[in-house]
Amino acid sequence: MSEETITRISQDGKEFILVGTAHVSKKSAEQVKEVIETERPDAVCVELDQQRFETIQNQDRWKEMDIFKIMKAKKTTFLLMNLVISSFQKRIAKQFGIQPGQEMIQGIESAKEVGAELVLADRNIQITFARIWRNVGFWGKAKLLTQMIGSIFTNETISEEELEKMKSQDMLNATLQDFSASFPRLKVPLIDERDQYLAQKIKEAPGKKVVAVLGAAHVPGITEEIKKEQDLQALTKLPPKSKLPKIIGWAIPIMILAVIAYTFIANPSAGLQQTISWILWNGSFAALGAAIAFGHPLTILTAFVVAPISSLNPLIAAGWFAGFVQAYFRRPNVGDLESLADDVVSVKGFWQNKVTRILLIIIFTNIGSTLGTVVGGTDVIRVFLENL
Repeated sequence: MSEETITRISQDGKEFILVGTAHVSKKSAEQVKEVIETERPDAVCVELDQQRFETIQNQDRWKEMDIFKIMKAKKTTFLLMNLVISSFQKRIAKQFGIQPGQEMIQGIESAKEVGAELVLADRNIQITFARIWRNVGFWGKAKLLTQMIGSIFTNETISEEELEKMKSQDMLNATLQDFSASFPRLKVPLIDERDQYLAQKIKEAPGKKVVAVLGAAHVPGITEEIKKEQDLQALTKLPPKSKLPKIIGWAIPIMILAVIAYTFIANPSAGLQQTISWILWNGSFAALGAAIAFGHPLTILTAFVVAPISSLNPLIAAGWFAGFVQAYFRRPNVGDLESLADDVVSVKGFWQNKVTRILLIIIFTNIGSTLGTVVGGTDVIRVFLENL
């Protein structure tokens, strides 16, 4: 048994054995099995939350997904994040014949074999994503979304050197490392907060001896954080939404409507020109977004019709309407759900699968509508200034 990757901590009458694993290493699973069988702990903590645990337990989870429910709950961005991560993991598995997360599966199985209580010690992935999302600001979100979409088009192979780096990282960290480089603030919700959360869950695990199966990158942080009391409620609380985007979201349409109304009063023909410009720019860009995602003709038409209206109301988005229309006319079938996990590996698969195509339609339509708002709004102001 290699002691290099094992950290032992004695505290408050309990012994904590932290096994620093490599999420993309075959040897890690073997070591996890050996440690648990040798130590026979009272509890085994694994770096999983309930959602990822169920994913491991039910490989056919995609078949149970209801795309309409996801759209109504406005969780399409989070679903895309999950699919991007799935795509990344599948590429690793395909290239190196390694199944990421095998050491966690081994931890679950070994806990059962020795009669230890299994503890899911990681924070809910949706909360982590939400805290990341609200931590990057408006332009950060735009950049993050752009990089996520860009990663779909990346079919680059992973070098041996990059693989070695991943062996010391948490799988979420490894997947989002490019994003972390662009957004240093991601380190707090992605690593630091999770170190604190994991440390507290490990400390609260039942029994006198606890084995924790963790990504090696978390071990140094947890070793320090386990000495302190952590507030799990604070770590799972969603930060308040900034009021600035809402203020800007309402200020822009109010200004556009006011400018058009004033121009109509002063010069009806110029006001009509503004209205047509607003409709054409908004509708055309949104429709183009839906078309790029290979939307149904009525989906593209819906994007064109809805975008000029939705751009004046921050509470609705053209992409939602386009997505619902696409889902109605091209509803995903069992085959799409069954092949989803494999389709996300390639660009072609992303566009061919009806589930991911709906996601692409929602995102590209909203991006198009946003561009249309900028261009159309600029043209409305241009006409206004020319007619002062």
